[in-house]
Amino acid sequence: MSTPHAPTSVPVTPGDRPADLRDRGRGALLGLAVGDALGAPAENMKPSQIRRRWGRIEGFVAEDPAGTDDTEYAIFSGLLLAEHGSALTVAHVEAAWHQWIADLDEGPFRGAGFSERGTLENLRRGLAAPISAQHRHAWSDGLAMRAAPFGVHAAGRPAEAARLVAVDGTVSHDGEGIYGGQAVAAGVAAAMVARTTDAVIAAALSVVPEDSWTARSLRRAVAAAQRSRLDPGITRLGTERAVRSAVVIGGYPWTDLAPEAVGLAFGAFAAAAGDFPASVLTAVNMGRDADTTAAVAGALSGALGGFAAVPTEWAEVIGPVRGSCLPSMAGYHVLDIADLLTPADRETP
Repeated sequence: MSTPHAPTSVPVTPGDRPADLRDRGRGALLGLAVGDALGAPAENMKPSQIRRRWGRIEGFVAEDPAGTDDTEYAIFSGLLLAEHGSALTVAHVEAAWHQWIADLDEGPFRGAGFSERGTLENLRRGLAAPISAQHRHAWSDGLAMRAAPFGVHAAGRPAEAARLVAVDGTVSHDGEGIYGGQAVAAGVAAAMVARTTDAVIAAALSVVPEDSWTARSLRRAVAAAQRSRLDPGITRLGTERAVRSAVVIGGYPWTDLAPEAVGLAFGAFAAAAGDFPASVLTAVNMGRDADTTAAVAGALSGALGGFAAVPTEWAEVIGPVRGSCLPSMAGYHVLDIADLLTPADRETP
């Protein structure tokens, strides 16, 4: 892996006391859940389809908004981290997949993406990691969608967040799928202590190979977003089109490509200059895997701005998850997971 500029930590300013880390951790995971719920109705849609149905999405459009597999798998990974911390191993992750998902006698699997389905099929056949990740969708954004808790846990330590999320991802992903998760985890780790979007983006790029598809996609999306944001003649719609054009594989039937989804999420974050509502709504209105891109954009901007960055009317909608995808996660709330990952007696990095 080529990481010539990889920081081992992000400088912590005097204001970043443990209480601030807890606030930012809550912002990150609440932001993930809000973005997930906002984006779910627009998943797999084109921007033109979104506009025909809702105009521009400016808030919840579902009658009963709720998170999807993105939130439930983030809770899954958060619980693993709360139990094992930096001592997390592939064996811990694999055992949790069996205990909480694969070995439960509850009928058909109730949701999630292709990478999760492929992983479960392999685990149920008796295959172990890393062979369990050898399926057709190891490059999906399924790891990126659950990567934010690693950044919360490793606040200010992007390299450690990237290491840990790769441990988690070894069971289900490979290659670009791992890189996507690492970029998100490192970005959130930086956002937990940073003051600027540039620091967050630099941290994400520092932990993935420079010549990877994920890095190229992320750089192109951010560059398109920054050019558009600095041009007063380009509209919000024009910015979204520019970011999409920079990374979307036109005509490809799957929308859960990790390099594409991560690029769109960071592009939305950059286009909004880290503002929470603008970040998640930009991601939602670009369509594609909108719940995941908005969840990632929400985690990044929520960590950067803290709990108060999430509008109250959106935050109040988020309750304990329903177990619609992972029945074993039903009843957990993302804020409880954030608090587990940022204990009050924790020392700042």
